[in-house]
Amino acid sequence: MELPLWFEVGSLVGLTLILVADLLLIIKRPHVPSTKESTLWVVFYVVLALLFALLMLAVTNGEYAGQFVAGWLTEYSLSIDNLFVFVLIMSQFSVPRAAQQKVLMVGIIIALILRGIFILLGAAIIEQFSWVFYVFGAFLIYTAWRQAFPGDEDEDEEKKESFIVRLLRRRIAVSDEYDGAKVRTVLNGKKVFTPMIIVFAALGMTDLLFAIDSIPAIFGITQSPFIVFTANLFALMGLRQLYFLLGGLLDRLKYLHFGIAFILAFIGVKLVLHAMHENELPFINGGEHIEWAPEISTWVSLGVIVASMLVATVASLIAARRDGLREPVLATGPTPVGHAEDVADEQGTPRSVDSHPSDGDAAR
Repeated sequence: MELPLWFEVGSLVGLTLILVADLLLIIKRPHVPSTKESTLWVVFYVVLALLFALLMLAVTNGEYAGQFVAGWLTEYSLSIDNLFVFVLIMSQFSVPRAAQQKVLMVGIIIALILRGIFILLGAAIIEQFSWVFYVFGAFLIYTAWRQAFPGDEDEDEEKKESFIVRLLRRRIAVSDEYDGAKVRTVLNGKKVFTPMIIVFAALGMTDLLFAIDSIPAIFGITQSPFIVFTANLFALMGLRQLYFLLGGLLDRLKYLHFGIAFILAFIGVKLVLHAMHENELPFINGGEHIEWAPEISTWVSLGVIVASMLVATVASLIAARRDGLREPVLATGPTPVGHAEDVADEQGTPRSVDSHPSDGDAAR
């Protein structure tokens, strides 16, 4: 049973209205949300996603609902990983706290646009070439390895970002100071860009990289473009509030990357097995389907995803509690922003776009 058109159109209209309402709230009342406010919003979006799955179950069958929940959880876990990079960007460019909500919302909208494009391209490619599952599967297995064992690849991350800052400075006039959340401001009678333009560029490139990783992952769970997009939409909608809710706890999820790596590797293997089952490549099994290749069900995938995230989270919390015996976690533990600043200092890169030391640095 296919998802009815009225359900797909109605869902997209309703979710778009919620997203627009959320954006208008930020524009009308920019502020740093409290823990209580962030918690309520995160719970709201999680409950909304589960209600959407129940509605999908009532309209069609359990298979589509299971695909949505598995896809949503996968994208949610990858989105949490995305937060670490957002924290680094916010710190690197010293984004004012009051403007961070709007910055995150712009980043989320950019992510939705990019992922929407990737979803349409991915669906069109899959429709024409079933062998692309081999490519997606191999890419996810490679990504899983890179996620679990980053090695030396990320050591120049900050320097690459500084190169982008220098490039933009050469091309456009950028002020040294922010003007709220404005992208343009007037300086000495001239219109110039604020550092916010660089922040948005950094967020856009980050979103692009994460889209390249996440879209093949969810296509390993479902080939329905509607489910792929709505799962991404629900995962990203609660990301802004999650950023403020987790606060200093983000850097305590020390084993999260292993959980995400296992999920990506599992989905990669699932895609390769699916490609073998549907094989049409003439140099593999004479172009015939490989009948012995098992098809992993949606419910098995859902179980693996949930178990992986639970194990990674529980292990991280146990490790954080053990470390907390030596140092109080919430009282003196580093916040993600502080951790990101430490990374910038270690790499010898500026904490902000104007490359001036902070007051604390000057005092030292």
